Amino acid sequence: MTIIRDRNTKRGDFVFYSDRVIRLLVEEGLNYLPVNEKEVTTPMGVPFQGVSFQGRICGVSIMRAGESMEQGLRDVCTSVRIGKVLIQRDERTAQPKLYYSKLPKDIADRWVLLLDPMLATGGSAIKCIEVLIEAGVREDRILFINLICAPEGALKMLERFPSLHIVTAEIDESMDENKFILPGLGDFGDRYFGTED
Repeated sequence: MTIIRDRNTKRGDFVFYSDRVIRLLVEEGLNYLPVNEKEVTTPMGVPFQGVSFQGRICGVSIMRAGESMEQGLRDVCTSVRIGKVLIQRDERTAQPKLYYSKLPKDIADRWVLLLDPMLATGGSAIKCIEVLIEAGVREDRILFINLICAPEGALKMLERFPSLHIVTAEIDESMDENKFILPGLGDFGDRYFGTED
């Protein structure tokens, strides 16, 4: 996390180390999913008591920065379905506004890994969770996978959705007067996709 927080880190290193952390977060998120006991036979002809995942999953990325997390999910869960949601803050009302949503038709029957690397106020993530719930996804089947949270945003999400699971790498100190996470790492999407000014 130190490397991706450093403002002097070159884009290639930022992407490489972000991807490493994202993959670890996805792996950790999968540990929250329910399993069934399953017996297999090893190549040595010995039975082994293991587990298998109980249901089906999909990813949903909050565009644009959340798209950076899709490959980490695909690396761990091959052929996973991924939905997309575009939510932006309305400049007149300062409220999150849904602009686009494309979700798998059977999303209500799946566990959802909601992908967004940064959580500041929680407004966009809360709006996205509302979209998922309206599509029939149960609150307790949503796992929010995230690199950095502001404590205010995490608390706001959990107050609104107490059955939600948040898997994050770090919870930062606070936000500044412009609602940027402190100490933070800057604009994740710009740094990841190379669109910084």
